[in-house]
Amino acid sequence: MRTARKGSVEMPAFVRQLVKETEKRVSSFFKGGRGGASDGEQPGEGEKEEVIPSPYLDRPVLDKLTEEGCARWGLTYALGSMQGWRANMEDFHNCVPQLGGELAEWSFFAVFDGHAGSTVAQYCSQHLLGHILATAGIGPEDNPEKVKGAITEGFMQTDKHLHSVARREGWERGGTTVVSTLISPYYIYFANCGDSRAMLCRSGQVCFSTEDHKPYSPLEKERIESAGGSVSLQRINGSLAVSRALGDFSYKGAENRTPSQQMVSPEPEVCVVERSPTDEFLVLACDGVWDTISNEELCAFIHNRLQVCTDLRDVCTQVIDLCLYKGSLDNISIILLCFPGAPQLSAEALHQEAELEDLLESKVAEIYDELSASGEEPDLLSVLTVLASTIIPGLPPGGGIQSKRNCIISAYYHQREAHRPTVPNELGSS
Repeated sequence: MRTARKGSVEMPAFVRQLVKETEKRVSSFFKGGRGGASDGEQPGEGEKEEVIPSPYLDRPVLDKLTEEGCARWGLTYALGSMQGWRANMEDFHNCVPQLGGELAEWSFFAVFDGHAGSTVAQYCSQHLLGHILATAGIGPEDNPEKVKGAITEGFMQTDKHLHSVARREGWERGGTTVVSTLISPYYIYFANCGDSRAMLCRSGQVCFSTEDHKPYSPLEKERIESAGGSVSLQRINGSLAVSRALGDFSYKGAENRTPSQQMVSPEPEVCVVERSPTDEFLVLACDGVWDTISNEELCAFIHNRLQVCTDLRDVCTQVIDLCLYKGSLDNISIILLCFPGAPQLSAEALHQEAELEDLLESKVAEIYDELSASGEEPDLLSVLTVLASTIIPGLPPGGGIQSKRNCIISAYYHQREAHRPTVPNELGSS
């Protein structure tokens, strides 16, 4: 099932009119102090700097793409994706809950975070799994070493075929990071190439997470310099912010060096974790998520949300909104995979959630009245600023006040409407 859903921060038409007065201030509040592309290219050393359009919009695109599904062995999943502040959407994904045939109990999921365009990310989302399966290293025997080798070879073959297509089609720039998981009846295989990340939560704690591939990491930097490159401004040659990716062929031209020895390597880091009945959920997400929230925070937040939400798509959209409100300026994509041991709805958690939202509504009303009484204009940003400095018990762990921002916005506009002056009708009555 694939549906395009409006972001949960979308507002009715009459509310959008009210928000215009604070929109510019809110935008500057979010954008202040952050700049530069997270994984795209900047002009390199010695290159003439070109005047290029800003990679950011004046207003974020809040529409969300969501997807959900399940596998017959008990896995459920959802995807959430949003363009956000970026001028273009460059994220793609692949969700295959059942591979079919003798691999009917296997699942594959991946997030592709493109940079310098979306072409490479789109191509890889369509072809990576096919190249992995074509290696014939994956079978019912579920041999971890063979599977790991097949995944690595699948990445390398994808990059090789991509290079041929790029030369034929004239793709001079562009690449994509990839984070993926292949789930078998006995193991969870993780493959990471770049700075997107996977995280496994077990018994309410982070059990495993992949390592980001950044140019300044010691082993990555050593490879880059050995291939004739340099690391400055935490980027390869002052330009590219990731050290492993598919595509980016302008960084893969060092002679007498294998593909995995180039400045940008297409070789994934593949890890295997044995499955456990205490596995709860697994997250695959681009760096638009991880730039604003830690592994532990996201694990705690999702664990809490699963106790109050039955729709995994809603959990994904809440994560996206949380990252947006915490300052993410990137495209944001997340895949949430829930195992049979995932947290279930809790009557106690639902009660606490209702109490929290009642408390927030009363706090917003109190702040609104106080600002009005002091002669200040109780605009949305002013109310948010005061509320952010207020101690609020019971906020979702890992989420903080930002995770309840939609509730706060709703409460604010309720107060705005309640305080709107009454307009006399034609007969003079009020």
